Amino acid sequence: MILVDTHAHVNFNAYKSDADEVIRRSLDNDTWLINVGSQYATSEKAVDLAEKYQEGVYAAIGLHPIHARDGLSYEKFKQLAQSSGVKAIGEVGLDYKEEYVSFKEKQKELFLEQLDLAKELNLPVIFHCRMAHDDLIEIIKKNREQLRGVVHCFTGNWKQAEQYLAAGLYLGFNGIIFKLELDDIIKKAPLERILIETDCPYLTPPPQKGRNEPVYVKYVAEKIAKLKKLTFEETIQITAENAKHLFSL
Repeated sequence: MILVDTHAHVNFNAYKSDADEVIRRSLDNDTWLINVGSQYATSEKAVDLAEKYQEGVYAAIGLHPIHARDGLSYEKFKQLAQSSGVKAIGEVGLDYKEEYVSFKEKQKELFLEQLDLAKELNLPVIFHCRMAHDDLIEIIKKNREQLRGVVHCFTGNWKQAEQYLAAGLYLGFNGIIFKLELDDIIKKAPLERILIETDCPYLTPPPQKGRNEPVYVKYVAEKIAKLKKLTFEETIQITAENAKHLFSL
């Protein structure tokens, strides 16, 4: 029985010296992972890592909204997506944190371009959303017939969660559930629409400290199992099935 960390960043510089060691530790502990890009360089690194392993290591490619001012090379990302290891477009979306809100229209423009890329390539989307749920929901509603994906690191309210679920999306939960009050949302959301993730190297779940890594996704699964009054085995089986279905693993 495996766990699937649906949102990792072992392609980031935090793992520059030991990425393969971290990945091997994850695979040895029956944990698969999707490394998610935030710019072209980290997307390319995610693909490179995925191509090194026959099973259990996959990639998502995209331009994170905080890098929207860099501009998007549609054709370069399209070419990168030809690798069989690429399972999603992401992470893409909107980020209205104070230091990024000044270029939110540029964010929207490049987000829509990347949704077009996902549609062209028939790939699911990993959505990033910070302080921008209303705008993201509006965009998704306009494109829902052609979109499938997950709202990564969900931190919204139940009304917003309901709208994402109604659009056919999954909700992704990670170590932030130990920091924010999300228990009621996890209890209400059907497990069949939940994905587990780490967002490593960030959001390290207790009892661990320091740099996060994919193998720690088990702590997220344990908390979700407890909240939903299910066994750990049931929880990881269903969330793994969800990941395999959405990302065609």
